[in-house]
Amino acid sequence: MVLKLFNTLGKKKEEFKPNQDNEVSIYCCGPTVYDFAHIGNFRTFLFEDIIIRYLKYKGYKIKFVMNITDVDDKTIAASIKNGRSLKEYTNKFTKEFFKDLDSLKITKATLYPKATDYIKEIEEYIKKLEKEGYAYQSDDSYYFSISKFKKYGKLSGINVDPSKTKSRLTNDEYSKEEVQDFALWKAWEENDGNVFWNNILGKGRPGWHIECSVMSTKILGKQIDIHAGGTDLIFPHHENEIAQSEAISSQQFVKYWIHSEHLIVEGKKMSKSEGNYFTLRNLLEKGYDQRAIRFLLISSHYRSQLNFTLDGINQAKENIDRIQETYSKIIDYKTKNGRDSDLSKITKEAKIEFENAMDDDLDMPVALASIFGFVREINKYLDKEQILEENKLEITEYFESINKILGVLSNETIDFEIADDIKILVAERDEARKMKDWKKSDKIREELSRRGYIVEDTEKGTRIKLS
Repeated sequence: MVLKLFNTLGKKKEEFKPNQDNEVSIYCCGPTVYDFAHIGNFRTFLFEDIIIRYLKYKGYKIKFVMNITDVDDKTIAASIKNGRSLKEYTNKFTKEFFKDLDSLKITKATLYPKATDYIKEIEEYIKKLEKEGYAYQSDDSYYFSISKFKKYGKLSGINVDPSKTKSRLTNDEYSKEEVQDFALWKAWEENDGNVFWNNILGKGRPGWHIECSVMSTKILGKQIDIHAGGTDLIFPHHENEIAQSEAISSQQFVKYWIHSEHLIVEGKKMSKSEGNYFTLRNLLEKGYDQRAIRFLLISSHYRSQLNFTLDGINQAKENIDRIQETYSKIIDYKTKNGRDSDLSKITKEAKIEFENAMDDDLDMPVALASIFGFVREINKYLDKEQILEENKLEITEYFESINKILGVLSNETIDFEIADDIKILVAERDEARKMKDWKKSDKIREELSRRGYIVEDTEKGTRIKLS
């Protein structure tokens, strides 16, 4: 199969064909560094990680840029509130963001440009927009004229009401319904404190939207293969990026716009007031495994809403353990020379099933189902001690291949550890069998099976393994 991705611009799955045969340019909207990134942010960053990992898996060379928003309404307000300079404050959270990337094994970008390092380029870009008739000055600020860009709304599908575009918006973020001229350069105000630049545009600072247009085109060129982000960025941010960029270049800015859906937490919108707001740090401090967090956040389809739960993290850990147990057994397995042709066929077909799922718009649920199906087949051969040397090499290569995408497995032999709550259930079942309470025993067996465990009653006692 060929790789197909859902392009928000065309509202359908499209065959992926980069501008250059073997090279792909990718721009992703990075963090606004005014606080620790939360798990909703990392759902987006991990979906982008899967795109990049799979493109590398398919042999593409990647130039991946993720910006750092270190000047906007939020960063200025937070730095002033905490009594620190903008640079000092944002540098702290930039460093913390990189630590979080390492914790979740997220692929590092080629470049992480900061908005404050591109002020001169932003200034020049705005003057070009003014020269071409797309930007104008009002009350010492510069605005983009929506009415001048006739294709405005092509990404989001939002309707442009000419009567409303005559008014202006200064805030970086605003209502999804407000199609109005937006700020490119914001004149200094008292609540900006000492955050400003003096140049030919006047005393002020850039608007949020212009930052991404400038950084992306300066680094990656006038046309980018993939621009990714969360669905919340489609309007106004990405729509505004298109208007600013195409107004200058007079050509298509991005070939493939890829967007991930939001997550909810414990069935509700994530909010501090609801008590369901989590940063990665919160979860790690509570003792949750970072591999399990990663696995949970990548396990649903990126265009489907994900319900993030604490129980879900535990289930994700069990799912990783199920794969890891089999992989570790294969690594440690003592084989005889030879090759079983049927097992070779199963291994080859499993890899094809995985790739077909990923080629179909990165369908991770189907890809994971194929992995668990293969694990069950391999466990049958392990139980019968029927794996030969060439099969071991093929199976090992399979696990190494899928882990290039998953990023959760270890190639070390790991003793399988049963969670405490599972041990309790096994003990309760043993007691039920001792008391000849077969109904309770069967009920517990069913519960263990539902949670992915097989119970075997042997002469040496109860044996439990992952299914």
